[in-house]
Amino acid sequence: MPKQLTEDQVRELANKTLGFNDSDDVIAGVGQLTTFNELGKTLKISEWKGVKDKPDGWYLPKITSHPALVLETKNSKISIEKYIDELFKNCHIILKKYPNVIGIIYNGFDLKVFKNDSNGNMVEINTSTKLENKDYYLKIFSSSPVDKNEIYKHTRKINNLLHTEFGIKNLYHRMIFTACALVAKRYDAWIKEGMSYSLLHNSILNTLNKSLEKDIQQNAKLSTLTEVYSEIKMNSTENQEAINQFISAIDKISDSINSDNWRGEDVMGIFFNEFNRYKKKSESGQVFTPEHITSLMYRLIDVNKDSVVLDGACGSGGFLTKAMSNMLQEAGGPNSRDAESIKKSQLYGIEFDREIFALACANMLIHKDGKTNILLGDTRTSEAGDWIKKISYQFDEKNNIFLKDSNNHLIPTAHPITKVLMNPPFERKYGCIDIVYNVLSNSPKGILAAFILPDHKLEKEKKTVVKKIFKENKLLKIIKLPEETFAEGVSTSIFIFKAGEPQNGEEIFTCYIDYDGLETVKNQGRQDIKDRWSSIEDNWIRIIKRQTGDNSVQWVTPNLENMTGLSYPMPEKPLLLSEEDFIKTLMDFQMYKEEIDLKSFKENISDVILYSGELSADAKNIQIKLVKDSDKND
Repeated sequence: MPKQLTEDQVRELANKTLGFNDSDDVIAGVGQLTTFNELGKTLKISEWKGVKDKPDGWYLPKITSHPALVLETKNSKISIEKYIDELFKNCHIILKKYPNVIGIIYNGFDLKVFKNDSNGNMVEINTSTKLENKDYYLKIFSSSPVDKNEIYKHTRKINNLLHTEFGIKNLYHRMIFTACALVAKRYDAWIKEGMSYSLLHNSILNTLNKSLEKDIQQNAKLSTLTEVYSEIKMNSTENQEAINQFISAIDKISDSINSDNWRGEDVMGIFFNEFNRYKKKSESGQVFTPEHITSLMYRLIDVNKDSVVLDGACGSGGFLTKAMSNMLQEAGGPNSRDAESIKKSQLYGIEFDREIFALACANMLIHKDGKTNILLGDTRTSEAGDWIKKISYQFDEKNNIFLKDSNNHLIPTAHPITKVLMNPPFERKYGCIDIVYNVLSNSPKGILAAFILPDHKLEKEKKTVVKKIFKENKLLKIIKLPEETFAEGVSTSIFIFKAGEPQNGEEIFTCYIDYDGLETVKNQGRQDIKDRWSSIEDNWIRIIKRQTGDNSVQWVTPNLENMTGLSYPMPEKPLLLSEEDFIKTLMDFQMYKEEIDLKSFKENISDVILYSGELSADAKNIQIKLVKDSDKND
């Protein structure tokens, strides 16, 4: 049972964590005796004259346009719910002078945080479940949300510049060059309009090397990012106006994505949609998972701030950045105490393609950290399998063995894998089924793993490997996605497995999300421009969790001998026969019986209509009248 704390102990603990200390610009502290009247005298705030209420803690900038904080503490035996009105009273006193106020009530264990809205009402906000330093709360009023439209606008400008003015024809090279420039901005590189291309290029490269210096000791393959960047060649570098425009656009995108309100918007996905305009056929193959599908999958397998996530075919890192964003949000934001653990120890990826690996590293760098846990390698191999296994189980590098306890069980690490989110390459040549098998085989027993696969992948490929998958793992759910999900035209489903438990013929839940509310926007792919997806996603999460509630829900029994029952069973479209179809069929049959040549008959009747028919028309009908040939008996 947790140690019970007195109110004085809670107050001191809060002061130590929040850091309420006086400075030249701020009056701050904790206590039970200081009234607002006394604080008002110090700050020369006449509105507090005579106010005898006493806050338990206060952070009051001398510049009253800056945010203020007020603290209410209780002993740990007391429910904080009963004293929220007391906190609100103090907040409203401060609001008489400060336009932005954060109110915190805390008992050493339970915590609630409030901020004022535009009408001066105090509303609860979603923050870290742990008390954080004051700077964490002060940023609540200064952060601004990511503006995707702004990113698209400036990405379009960059794409045109790199393709037409700089002459970079390779899709991924344009993406990598742009991403590396954003990484450099993130790490405060000196990049200014007016600088030459040579200075720009070297400033980005030097910043990359500096930002990766420590991490390369853990993961030598991170140097691939700087290598790929250095390999990018420009056909033209003399247009200073183009260089200035590129730097300006990079500045604008950097300002948009370096926000504490970032919600995992897939910057690389945005780049890909725009840069695709100049894509060559030879550059096809990489499939970017749509952002709304990464959000859906995150919720389907209950990923949370304590999860350790693996993407064994991470591409440019879309799943990982989305997971990072959601986990940080649940932990209280990128400045919370749990943020470092999430970035350093809870996100892992593998990518086979060297240039895409560089993009993934850059993507994680843009959002700071996580990049040391991405492996450049082939997920089908035993080496990759061991790498996955080492995340979850202790390994003796000296003796090259996994450690076991007295019961001969593998000893888990501090942060074993708990969830898998993946969209492996669909093509057979890339070993899609082998990737799925290797990931499941080396993940801890009982974890949930969600894969996006073509609808009938498990029924049509590598029967022996598929049988092994089901002998060792259980397929719980198949969620068929809308046909338009991927621009490449592949029909796909989400397959949710439970690792380490055999299927044993158990039925599989299936359903079909036939509509996601997205619409196609020129050069931006399919976008949720009418904000429909959020409610659609919520509805489908309820249906899938309850396993009922929609007409598409079906249960299928897997048959591994005939390789059936491993996909969503699409109902056959009913045969609709019109009266016209019926008459045509009768006529065809009658002509067959009378041995009339259909081709000759059509030609003859066309000639008669064209050259012998009389045409007439009224408001409703067009009539063709044929004159009977009296010389012919037929």
